[in-house]
Amino acid sequence: MEFKLFKEELKVVNIGLASFGENLKNENTKVVSLKWAPPALGDQKLFSLVKKYKRLSEIEYKG
Repeated sequence: MEFKLFKEELKVVNIGLASFGENLKNENTKVVSLKWAPPALGDQKLFSLVKKYKRLSEIEYKG
């Protein structure tokens, strides 16, 4: 059985630490780094408040 994956150029999408992508770039690997953070930076209480605010802001005022 042949694995085509290992015969093609490696291309990486990095969603981890920037240093992971930099190390791959240093090895001449094509890397696209995605800047990602968990919603509300992982703060569950803040996330709940943002979610509640978003729901409220979607309600139309029909005064």
